[in-house]
Amino acid sequence: MPQRAQNTGVCRDCDGFATAAITTGVPRPDGSRATLRVTCPACKGTGTARRVRPLGAVIK
Repeated sequence: MPQRAQNTGVCRDCDGFATAAITTGVPRPDGSRATLRVTCPACKGTGTARRVRPLGAVIK
C-alpha cells in the first residue's frame, strides 16, 4: 500500500531552499574561493512554513 507524504508547508519566500552558498569571487592562495552561507530570514533556515490558523478560527 502506498505511503502518503506528510503535508509540510514549504516556505513561500525561499520555496524550500532555505540556505545558499554564495562565492565572493576572490580566489584564495590555494585556488579555492571564499563562500558566504546565507539563510532565509522568514523560515530561519528550515525551509518549511509555520502553520497558520485559518481565518475565523475560534480558540477555546
